[in-house]
Amino acid sequence: MPPRSSSAVLRVLSSLSDIEREAWDRIANPAPSAVETEDEETAYNPFVSHDFLWSLEESGSATAKTGWAARHLVLDGPDGQPRGLVPCYAKTHSQGEYVFDHGWAHAYERAGGRYYPKLQVSVPFTPATGRRLLVAPGPDAPATRAILADGLAALAREGRHSSVHATFLTAPDVTAFADRNWLARTDQQFHWPNRGYRDFDDFLDTFQSRKRKQVRRERRDALLDGVEVEWRTGADIREADWDAFFAFYMDTGGRKWGRPYLTRPFFSLVGSRMPERILLVFAKRHGRPIAGALNFIGSDALYGRYWGALEEQPFLHFEVCYYQAIDFAIRSGLKRVEAGAQGEHKLARGYVPTTTHSAHYIVDPGFRTAVERYLAQERREVAMIHDALAAHAPYRHGADAPDEEAGF
Repeated sequence: MPPRSSSAVLRVLSSLSDIEREAWDRIANPAPSAVETEDEETAYNPFVSHDFLWSLEESGSATAKTGWAARHLVLDGPDGQPRGLVPCYAKTHSQGEYVFDHGWAHAYERAGGRYYPKLQVSVPFTPATGRRLLVAPGPDAPATRAILADGLAALAREGRHSSVHATFLTAPDVTAFADRNWLARTDQQFHWPNRGYRDFDDFLDTFQSRKRKQVRRERRDALLDGVEVEWRTGADIREADWDAFFAFYMDTGGRKWGRPYLTRPFFSLVGSRMPERILLVFAKRHGRPIAGALNFIGSDALYGRYWGALEEQPFLHFEVCYYQAIDFAIRSGLKRVEAGAQGEHKLARGYVPTTTHSAHYIVDPGFRTAVERYLAQERREVAMIHDALAAHAPYRHGADAPDEEAGF
């Protein structure tokens, strides 16, 4: 069992059904009235909500059968109420994580070790930065994070897991894991930062002339031949919309991953539980859906997640996934758009390189040393790539262009 403190007890849940929705969300997404100011640690994040995580489990998308066995950590206070949470899974593979450790697994097993099962602290299939050591805001938050991090390490050792991997971390979680001597890893994504633009044209005015013309041409060509774009959110989303989108998802997922991660029931479940946090962008030709993108709405960010198309149309991907997301974020007053993993093509569309962070606990001391050496070199390479990419941003010299974000 994970350790006890003098005033709190750690326990492990094998399912989100073992904790009430209100008890989880009180810690994962505190009500605005419970915090003095909203920042990265208190802004609503749809992916750590009970609705989202339980929908993954209930739909059969993230379960022991698919290699995601729930091992959620709960820290109960003296009153028996949760005051710290960690979404955690015992993994028998490294699929659906977007922070790649396949090479580590192969090396360890060639040396005679057993890499799987491992523990994964993340939101399954979701490469979006957010809190992982979920704690209530307040002066006790750093100490609570330390207890949770130590509990994860103990869970790995006692459960004979090779390692723990906490991915897409916010700054306080990075600090908490670093203070417990976990290994630090960085990677690269592309995010769009809102600098108070009045509308899309105001944003586009910050581009170099040639780049600005390119975007306008792409937007025009994407809507040729009877193509129109439609937004659906909240109560406007119907089951027929999920049927259409699932066809897009299956086509793209089958080509990219071989076997798509999410089941059809998942979309109906999140659609019924958190419709106001969902934006579906459809492209329709003469009224018939031909492509679509699924986005989730936080209190300060729009998160682009999945895209698919059944018909070819030049630049439709850029329009539906990137330009429509920017337009929605500006109209909604959101601070940024996170467009998922990878994709240097996002740079020309105004998305800037942004460093992401993860932390790793390796049980075997010898293996830890090898991974530590590798990560030191990898961090240097990620920093150099960031600088090279930022130099090719489309913003004109002297414009109010976004700051280059190198991380925390």
